[in-house]
Amino acid sequence: MRARFILALIFFASLSVNAQVISQVYGGGGNVGATYTNDFIEIFNNTQTAINLTGYSVQYSPANSTAPTTNTFVLVAALSGIIQPGQYYLIQANSSGPVGNALPTPDATGNTNLGAQDGKVILVSTITPVPTTGIVLDFVGYGGANCAEGIAETGVGSTTTNGGTNAKSI
Repeated sequence: MRARFILALIFFASLSVNAQVISQVYGGGGNVGATYTNDFIEIFNNTQTAINLTGYSVQYSPANSTAPTTNTFVLVAALSGIIQPGQYYLIQANSSGPVGNALPTPDATGNTNLGAQDGKVILVSTITPVPTTGIVLDFVGYGGANCAEGIAETGVGSTTTNGGTNAKSI
């Protein structure tokens, strides 16, 4: 138990105030009643300078996985390109069906399904699985996630709402 606590502290110690944050997570793509056909993650650049995302990735883990103490995150998408100051970067993930509106043209795509009601999403400075390597730049636990950055996870997602909307960063 003590080892897991120490590993969790190491993982969360890597979280810091960062220029890029996960601003939205939507896992209901394509489901009955869905607003959008695809799941998506949106990143926001909250600085006054452009940020190169090449070599970064977004990764997903189910809500009740033992992450971050074991390697349970899976790659959603490898990122590349520049995100300008005050701009958003859209990552299109998989779809569970044909229901909903198409997303605007994404900046990156992947084929991972996100949990519609709960899960964990990280933005990390590597494309290898976390917590093996890389620095976690932002971490959102939504719905019934068993861990989150900060005090508590964000709200529960659904086919019509974004679980990570207004995701907070420390």
